[in-house]
Amino acid sequence: MKSRTKSIRPAQLADDVHVQLSLPVAGVLRDVQSAFFGLCVNAGKAVLGAMMEAERTALCGPQGRPDASRAAYRGGHTCSQVVLGGRRIAMARPRARALDAGELSLPTFAWAAQADPLNHATIAAIAAGVSTRRYETTLDRLPPDEAQAAVSKSAVSRRFVALSSAQLTEWLSRRLDGIDLPVVMIDGIHFRDRVVLVALGFDARGNKQVLGLREGSTEKTQVVRALLSELIDRGLDADRARLWVIDGAKALRRALTEVFGASALVQRCQEHKRRNVLEHLPDELHASVGRALGDAWRSNNAVLARRQLERLANSLAKHHPGAAASLREGLDETLTLIEFGLDEALYRTFRTTNPIENLNGLIAHYTANVKRWRDGQMLLRWIGSALTEASRGFRAVRGYRDMKQLIAALAKRGNDISALNRKAA
Repeated sequence: MKSRTKSIRPAQLADDVHVQLSLPVAGVLRDVQSAFFGLCVNAGKAVLGAMMEAERTALCGPQGRPDASRAAYRGGHTCSQVVLGGRRIAMARPRARALDAGELSLPTFAWAAQADPLNHATIAAIAAGVSTRRYETTLDRLPPDEAQAAVSKSAVSRRFVALSSAQLTEWLSRRLDGIDLPVVMIDGIHFRDRVVLVALGFDARGNKQVLGLREGSTEKTQVVRALLSELIDRGLDADRARLWVIDGAKALRRALTEVFGASALVQRCQEHKRRNVLEHLPDELHASVGRALGDAWRSNNAVLARRQLERLANSLAKHHPGAAASLREGLDETLTLIEFGLDEALYRTFRTTNPIENLNGLIAHYTANVKRWRDGQMLLRWIGSALTEASRGFRAVRGYRDMKQLIAALAKRGNDISALNRKAA
């Protein structure tokens, strides 16, 4: 077999360190892709070996030259593993022992063996929808004489459990004291017989902040109250007037009143309200009633919008009392943002729960490969990992430049509430 010899001199090595590589030309011609990756593996191992040997020489002195002042001596080689291409591969590691202590660490090996690249590859694969069972098949093929580790289903699963547990702990322990959160959305995402409540905050610059999670069997008031109490324990200011955007679930509304009282200003999702009303109507009325609801909610005058909605409810009351009752239930809370006089872009952002429902959709996509949830902790770990991945794509909300206007309106409403409370006392 023909071969060529190539000399590589990495910039990190001393000037007198050379690496000799044998390139099987015939093999490259037969299978360019696998041969090239095999070349990269061999080159990487050769460079790492040369760098480690240079570090051992710096500690022990040149081989075969006695040196009474040396602080360490050579200890041969041992089989170790380094991270390369989303797996661990075996390679010989030179050893150096201190004269008066144990084995010395070589910086190059410590860098090459660290778990961070392996962890990143694992999270990236799972985020792309790769199951733990198929992880190994997504990696480039190693040369036949190379042994690999950390790619089996159990190894990948253990690694993901550790990583997702750390991510979940980070989400659930992050302090909220230093974050100004004028707007919070809460919504539940259902997984068979379980539901997980997600709290998504929006800071003064319109940036999204995942605030907390709570797992339960339903969206009961007790579950919501536990989530809200946890947010307060982590530093959420319970006294400031804040806008809460919810889908209209009674348990959510009741818990907000119990925990925050009058300082919780609620915006009911207009899209949920529209769907609820239309579900009580025959198909031929959907278009006209939908237009009437949209016209009212597009008004910049809350009094006029309320009159339009009440007129619509009255017109529906005789023949469709269910639709009329659905419209009247929580009607004023669909107009909260109109009363603040916000510009159109920010108003359209917070008039519905779409931002948090989009996040829930990302969570559902991330967890789609899971066929069985063993327990609630497993569910929370996967959601924590999904939130970490989703947060990388967070951007400021549409209309974020008008957040100051919303904050000023909330502060004014908070002052009015405080004045009423003092007068009542």
